[in-house]
Amino acid sequence: MKKYIKLIPNILTIIRFIFIPFIVLSILYNNYILALVLFTVSSLSDILDGYIARKFDAITDFGKLMDPLADKLTQISTLFSLYIKRIIPIWIVLILIIKELVLISGASFLYGKQLVVSSKWYGKLATVLLYIAVVSSFLIRLFDLPKFDIYIYILAICLTVSALLGYIDHFYKKGYLPNKEDLKKNSNTNK
Repeated sequence: MKKYIKLIPNILTIIRFIFIPFIVLSILYNNYILALVLFTVSSLSDILDGYIARKFDAITDFGKLMDPLADKLTQISTLFSLYIKRIIPIWIVLILIIKELVLISGASFLYGKQLVVSSKWYGKLATVLLYIAVVSSFLIRLFDLPKFDIYIYILAICLTVSALLGYIDHFYKKGYLPNKEDLKKNSNTNK
């Protein structure tokens, strides 16, 4: 039984990948109820797969790579779809893409340093705010509410940028990023 439980987190991750085109299509075809349901189930399955992976020691290399990829693709494709429908401005999507590129670059740099990169509370809070903003966008379209979602997006983006700076600062203080003295030494040895 435990052997099969260990498969559940990876199955949930695969399901999240499968949900992505359906979330996008439901937004593009103005089916915000379906978009809301799929996006919420996808987000909840992300929480569930992380819980199961930790509780049952079912963390795999596949999960370490694919779980965050599923999250990021879901977020970016959902936001890009909302931009296409002129629900959110493009700068929201661009800031999140730039943030992800910086994180991917950082992860590539830190790869092989035997470093475990764990989420910090501010990164998790930024993700939750982004989720609330997306859900707000769906609810506004469903119930013809005033457009308050932009304020939540702005708050989520501010927290996202702060979280990114926090991660950079954390790794700098841990010595994983070069400081000015290291850069000077390297430039002097290269002459």
